[in-house]
Amino acid sequence: MGFAPASEDSPAGDHPAEHGRAGDSSPGTGRRHTGGVHLASGVQTAVKVLVVGHFAVGKTTFVGALSEIRPLRTEEVMTQAGALVDDLAGTKDKTTTTVALDFGRLTLNDSLVLYLFGTPGQQRFTELWQDMTRGALGALVLADTRRLGQSFDVMGVLEDLGLPYAVALNDFGDSREHDLAEVREALDLLPETPLVRCDARDRVSSTHALIALVEYLLTRDGSSAGDSELEHA
Repeated sequence: MGFAPASEDSPAGDHPAEHGRAGDSSPGTGRRHTGGVHLASGVQTAVKVLVVGHFAVGKTTFVGALSEIRPLRTEEVMTQAGALVDDLAGTKDKTTTTVALDFGRLTLNDSLVLYLFGTPGQQRFTELWQDMTRGALGALVLADTRRLGQSFDVMGVLEDLGLPYAVALNDFGDSREHDLAEVREALDLLPETPLVRCDARDRVSSTHALIALVEYLLTRDGSSAGDSELEHA
């Protein structure tokens, strides 16, 4: 589950990652990013992970911070028509929105690559990103403490599909820091569901959030070949 033979032809967009730009070191590999799209010849396994969350929570930024290639982005300029159906509260500076997916790649070791799929956040795109869960090993849910209630629909979809997930609270400058125990209770998370803080703009912080998800996947019963590969990354 969640892994497949890797292909050397991976999509890459025209926009550089906001953090983790070409020239940064890749976590777990010690290699330098070159911005190239081709995988190392020894890569045998690809693992798919989703980055999900409600509208304007930072998914595109998160994928861009971690991707070793220029991420594929499907952003479009927001219009007045969209304002009639999208909740723009707390997003006064947002001018674009993802309408299909974000895609990034992270090589974990000489034989394993992680593919990150960022999903659109608007409810009208739910069916689209439900299809994207096929073959995924797990999901990282980005959440905003100013709009926690908007995370319930996202987590509900994952639970209905049986896809394990961790939750990362994205750090916005104007959000008040809450005790994690209080947030866990507010979100009604299971005790074993990881809950961490992160800054989606920062490569190191985003990496720690991703590690929390991977460690959780490794502790679950019925580990697959994909889990075994992760275990040795």
